Amino acid sequence: MQETLETALAALDPQRPARAVAAGRTDAGVHAAGQVVHFDAAGPIPAQRWAAALNGRLPASIRVRAAAAVPADWHACFSASYRRYRYTLYNGRLPNLFLAPWTWHRYRLPLDEALMAQALEGMLGEHDFAAFERAGSARSHSRTTLQEVSVQRRGELIEVELQASGFLYGMVRLVMGQLVALGEGRLSLEAFERRWRSGARQEVKEAAPPQGLCLLRVGYPEPVFPATAWYDCQPRFLLECPDAPPAASVPPTPPPGGRQATR
Repeated sequence: MQETLETALAALDPQRPARAVAAGRTDAGVHAAGQVVHFDAAGPIPAQRWAAALNGRLPASIRVRAAAAVPADWHACFSASYRRYRYTLYNGRLPNLFLAPWTWHRYRLPLDEALMAQALEGMLGEHDFAAFERAGSARSHSRTTLQEVSVQRRGELIEVELQASGFLYGMVRLVMGQLVALGEGRLSLEAFERRWRSGARQEVKEAAPPQGLCLLRVGYPEPVFPATAWYDCQPRFLLECPDAPPAASVPPTPPPGGRQATR
C-alpha cells in the first residue's frame, strides 16, 4: 500500500519527494479500516482537498477518508497514544464464502469466549510481551501497555478487540492463536498465562491467519479527524440465520434409502 500511495503523492505534488509514513505496520492480508499516514506537501492542493485528489489516483482497494493539516513536528506513528485492532472469528458449523475474506473459521469445537476474555483481562497494563513478538522486529525492547480488551460473541461470530500504546511485530496474531487454543480447550488458562509472563516464545507456535485482523483506529492526544470520517469504519457482520455452535449441532439422520441434499 505504501508504494501505491507514494506513487499517487508524487503525481500530485512533484515538488517534494513522496514519502508516506504510516501509524502502524500491518502484515500482508491484514485489513486496515483506520490507518493514519502523514506526508509533507509543497504544492497548491489545500489540506481538505487531498482526500479527493488521492482517491482519484488510487485503486478501488485503497481509499482516503479524510485529510487534515498538522504541525511540522506531528508524526503519524510517534505522536499516537494508542492503536486498536479487531480480530473476527467465525465459530459456525458450515463454511461461509462471504465471511471467508474477513474471518478465521473455527468450526470443529465451540469457543469459550468467557474464558478467552478472562485470559485477556489478565494481560491489561504494562508488561513484557516477548512471547508474542515475531522474529525480525526493530524494537529495542518488548514492553508495551495493553489498555483495553473486549471479547463479544454475536451468534457464531466472536469479535476480539485489543487496544495498546503500541503492538509488537506480529503480536495480535500470536495472541489470537493462543486464545483460540484456550477457547477450544487445547490450552489451559494457567499455561496461557505462564507462557506470556515467562516470555516462552518457543511455546507460542501458532499465529492466527491475517484475514481476520483489522486495524480499527489510531488515537492521538488531540483529535485530528472528525469521528464520522474514520472512527470504527469496519462494518460488523450480521448472520440472519446463523448455524448452531458446533456442540449444539446434531446432523439429521436420513431415512433409509432417502436422498440427501447439499447446499
